[in-house]
Amino acid sequence: MPLRTRVKLPDEIKVGDIIEIKTLVSHVMETGQRRNPDGTPIARNIVNSLKASFNGEPVFAADLYPGISSNPYLAFHMKVTEPGELEIVWTEDRGPKTVWRASINPS
Repeated sequence: MPLRTRVKLPDEIKVGDIIEIKTLVSHVMETGQRRNPDGTPIARNIVNSLKASFNGEPVFAADLYPGISSNPYLAFHMKVTEPGELEIVWTEDRGPKTVWRASINPS
C-alpha cells in the first residue's frame, strides 16, 4: 500500500532559481526495539531511504535509520535549470516504494 506523502514546492519557479522542496511522509517508523504486551518483538519497519531526481538525474538522496521520528519531514534544495519532471521515491524496509511525481514548468 502506498504511503501518504505530502510535497510542497514554491508557487512560482523561474529558470535559475534554487528552490526548497519540503516532504512529509505518514509512517509509524517502527524501530524493531519494542515488544507487544505478550513480549513478542515488533518487527522493524521504517522508511529507509528517500531519493529525488529531476529529469532522471539525482538531486538528493537520504538514508534513514531507526532513530528518525515517526512521520519524517525532510527538506532539500535544488537548482531549476530547465523544465522537467521531479520524482521522489520513498522506500520501506519491507520493500514497498512510494513514488511522487510533478512537472516543473518554470517561467
